[in-house]
Amino acid sequence: MHLYDSYCEVMYTIACRYLPNEDAKEAMQESFLKAFLNIRNFENIKTFGTWLKIIVINQCIDELKRKKLEIVFIENHSLKIVDDEDWLFDEEITKIQIIEAINQLPIKYQLVVKLYLIEGYDHTEISEILEIAVKTSRTQLRRGKLQLRELLKEQLNEARY
Repeated sequence: MHLYDSYCEVMYTIACRYLPNEDAKEAMQESFLKAFLNIRNFENIKTFGTWLKIIVINQCIDELKRKKLEIVFIENHSLKIVDDEDWLFDEEITKIQIIEAINQLPIKYQLVVKLYLIEGYDHTEISEILEIAVKTSRTQLRRGKLQLRELLKEQLNEARY
């Protein structure tokens, strides 16, 4: 109970980044159950919180996949590598507006943007988590970033008028 009490709010917040409230709560509880049932597999390479966070994110992604998440593989297309660090937005835009705009993206872009921007995973880790190619992760991040910018421009224009 001490572990649950220590981590439940943080893990619920992470799950809410990917799923609606009730689904997030269920995913969080399933994650704790998986963690407790597999506690002997826990390695001290990571902290318990980091290990549990990975379980929560994977549980959320599994739930999204069950709901028919469509991932398009684009290995046969030519790709342009972009600067992943270019995340500058208009200073008038708030963090809440950015998160709301991210949640409006198509799910395949939303996942990559959240894993990259919010969770701090690199493309290799994202490709492993989502079971997609690194090139696909980069492309979905770029496309998500472009759509995100457009959504934020629209929000800013609406707020000004």
